[in-house]
Amino acid sequence: MKKRNMMMAAAMMMAAMALTGCGGNAQETTAAGTTASGTEAQQAEAEGSYTIGIGQFADHGSLDNCREGFLQGLAEAGIVEGENLTVNYDNANSDGSMAAQINQSYVGGDVDLICAIATPMAQAAYAATRNTDIPVIYTAVTDPAAAELVDAEGMPVGNITGTSDKLPVSEQLDMIRQILPEAKKLAIMYTTSEANSESSVAEYQQLAGDYGFEINAVGVSTAADIPLAADSMLADCDVVTMITDNTVVASLPVILAKAKAKNIPVFGSEIEQVRIGCLAAMGLDYVELGKQTGQMAAKILKGEAVAQEMPYEQIAGAAFYGNTAVAEQLGITIPENLVSSATEMFDTIAE
Repeated sequence: MKKRNMMMAAAMMMAAMALTGCGGNAQETTAAGTTASGTEAQQAEAEGSYTIGIGQFADHGSLDNCREGFLQGLAEAGIVEGENLTVNYDNANSDGSMAAQINQSYVGGDVDLICAIATPMAQAAYAATRNTDIPVIYTAVTDPAAAELVDAEGMPVGNITGTSDKLPVSEQLDMIRQILPEAKKLAIMYTTSEANSESSVAEYQQLAGDYGFEINAVGVSTAADIPLAADSMLADCDVVTMITDNTVVASLPVILAKAKAKNIPVFGSEIEQVRIGCLAAMGLDYVELGKQTGQMAAKILKGEAVAQEMPYEQIAGAAFYGNTAVAEQLGITIPENLVSSATEMFDTIAE
């Protein structure tokens, strides 16, 4: 799209110069040859086909849902993959250096926009595009301020904006307390290099006392650390709660298997984690989060908005998800008030 726009812009400049040389009033012209105001010409340039890069940091359900929702949001705005949209998709598999390479390849390919899914990918995209005019839109970034993607006023630090998946921590703690009235020690595993994870753990530590919990926070550096860290964590807790930590969530089946062996309940942070074996979650709908991000991206691609002038957005509300098959395994009864208010209840554990 950029090359075509440059050619159109050059043609328009030549036409304007010719008119000026003849003493006439220079006007912008559209491809059809009709005169148009500056705004109309800009809109005409924005129409057409687009090429975008979608970089996903890790391979797990919630981020997959973000990507699916993002494409749905674009499609609802008339930007449809296979019709007027070409998508280059890559997954970094929780590797920071790979995330950097992916975004550098998008810059080298002169894409029209980069969608960065998860905090490390968003940070890598911003670093790769700082000296370009390529806009970045991120999603599944828990704390854009901690990730240094917004300034003190919450505005973008550059040509980058997106959506936050900040966890409803108070609602999650209240839900866990309702289900497990006797539990005291609540464990959280997180990756020490993820800014969003440190922010989430800090919020849990701040609020846990209000619900009668002590927090046991266990940090890991890489996925290879998780099996041993899980053994240590499960030796000193009554319950585990997941956060939106990409590295840890990608290894959730390992944690679930070890927790099941000790009959320790694990609570998720979104629907996919409950589907595969967490007991319950007061979580977010990542498809809807992706849709919201796709709608923002469509405005940027169409020239209706500029990323650096768009404040990041946060998905509103939290929904309860539960798994009765897991509850039966653990010998736990989920209170009826939660069941009746659930957005979705599962009665099987997905592989």
